[in-house]
Amino acid sequence: METVKALKEWAVTVKALREGRQLLVMRKGGIREKRFDVEFKSFYLYPTYEHQRPELLKPQFRPDLEETLRSAPPPDTVSLSCWAEVTDLFEVQDEEHVRALSPHHIWTDEYLLNRLHWRPKQPLTVMLLRVYRLPQPVSLPLLPQYVGCFSWVDLPASLFAGLRPQPVLDHQEYEARVAPLRALLASMTVPAT
Repeated sequence: METVKALKEWAVTVKALREGRQLLVMRKGGIREKRFDVEFKSFYLYPTYEHQRPELLKPQFRPDLEETLRSAPPPDTVSLSCWAEVTDLFEVQDEEHVRALSPHHIWTDEYLLNRLHWRPKQPLTVMLLRVYRLPQPVSLPLLPQYVGCFSWVDLPASLFAGLRPQPVLDHQEYEARVAPLRALLASMTVPAT
């Protein structure tokens, strides 16, 4: 069976990406992974509901978490509504760099600093993402192989056949909004390989 990749990410983060309020994701990998690797330049965003807590979000984004939890699919179902392209990839290893990124995401600095210091030899991977909305959400059963603390899942490609995702931001708007973030990251890191 042909499959496609999906990145597991908090549902509240997927909401911010889908609404164009955030253009990046920062990852270090799940507990079952030795490091976070980006082997795929495009993937679906698989919303998860574990581990996301109000105190890990900046106060202005906590209502988004409440809304996300209220509109969650049934516990035995996964619903995907976005596809993403990685436009840039960076690695961050210093606290000052994590703090400099603060205006560009929904998470608290404390949460990201804790992530930075977990497995301290590994950097935080920063992915700049151009996100696309699916014309309608794709729902599928929550299978045992999708559950657990790891980043990537394989989903049946047939579920997404014929769908034509539409960009959240058109090319010009995306480039205008991502340019300052790209410049900031380039000034303090080296691009990830």
